[in-house]
Amino acid sequence: MAQSKIKNSNSTILIWCGMRQWLSRLLLLGAIVLLIGWGSVTPPSAVASIRQIEEAPGQMLYQSRHTLQDETGQSWQIVLFKRVKAGKPKDISLRLVGFPGMAEFAHPQPLKITTNTGKVLEAEDLFADQSPAANVGEYNIREVLSQLPTATGVKLSLPMKSDRTTTLRIPSVVILEWQTVAIE
Repeated sequence: MAQSKIKNSNSTILIWCGMRQWLSRLLLLGAIVLLIGWGSVTPPSAVASIRQIEEAPGQMLYQSRHTLQDETGQSWQIVLFKRVKAGKPKDISLRLVGFPGMAEFAHPQPLKITTNTGKVLEAEDLFADQSPAANVGEYNIREVLSQLPTATGVKLSLPMKSDRTTTLRIPSVVILEWQTVAIE
């Protein structure tokens, strides 16, 4: 009778160990599947969006495009671009496009760029004479681009009609991308 109890006890232990081992493998498999699935859902942490386009023989266009939100949650398309003709770069321009009817730039007004230390830089309004649309602003940032900090972001103060200003925060990774476009 004692041997029968020991035999039953040993088989119970063996069954329990087998189940535990099976559950451990199942848990590991589930974790692997979850990690693989999560990796395909989350975007990469840093994606460069620099475009290089040949507009004409001997003329290249370099662009950095991003969509960012202002302090009210409105989306803006931010395009930094540089044209290179016959190996010589022209101005480096920053085009800001807001949603039609929601944004109306005040021309001619400079773009104000504020660093985290409080330094204010200004970029010339390239649409001072005529803008293609009220919701589009374009500024020459060639002179100020090298002064922008790469460790922290900056704040753009967009001059809008009705004496109001819209604020866009530009992250440091975008500034790094802009500076990459400038040196290409």
